[in-house]
Amino acid sequence: MSYRVGIGHDVHRLVVGRKLMLGGIEVPHTHGLDGHSDADVVMHAICDAILGAAGFGDIGQHFPDTDPQYEGMYSSLFLEHVRKNVHEAGWVVENLDVIILAEEPKLQEYKPKMKYHIARILNVEQTQVNIKAGTNEGLGFIGAQEGIAAYAVVLLKKP
Repeated sequence: MSYRVGIGHDVHRLVVGRKLMLGGIEVPHTHGLDGHSDADVVMHAICDAILGAAGFGDIGQHFPDTDPQYEGMYSSLFLEHVRKNVHEAGWVVENLDVIILAEEPKLQEYKPKMKYHIARILNVEQTQVNIKAGTNEGLGFIGAQEGIAAYAVVLLKKP
């Protein structure tokens, strides 16, 4: 069996007038994330982690923000495409660990829904997906509630 590890990171600015998508679900909030797609930092970080582990580049290569076909697209579709490509290359997700950094909104009640949604797309058990959330203790752009960031680490295996 072969194993590979990948790490992903994404950050987007919070703005008025957009819905907040995190982990493939809509989270009620006064602001949403600004970006070409739905700007779901969780899904973007996961995609980058998986693509990196498989040696397939990064999300910007696969879904460039200069391509109009991706404008407003749900990032869950990006993850479905990434999973399909790495699966065709013989890789499967062994486990995934994600941390979301945001001062607001509080995410505790939404983490199980994110976990379910991500596990379903990746075709893995929910026990193979972990979602954590933390704040930046009032520091930096996250602490000032100007943006949200996410980090993901994935272990791929090739049976």
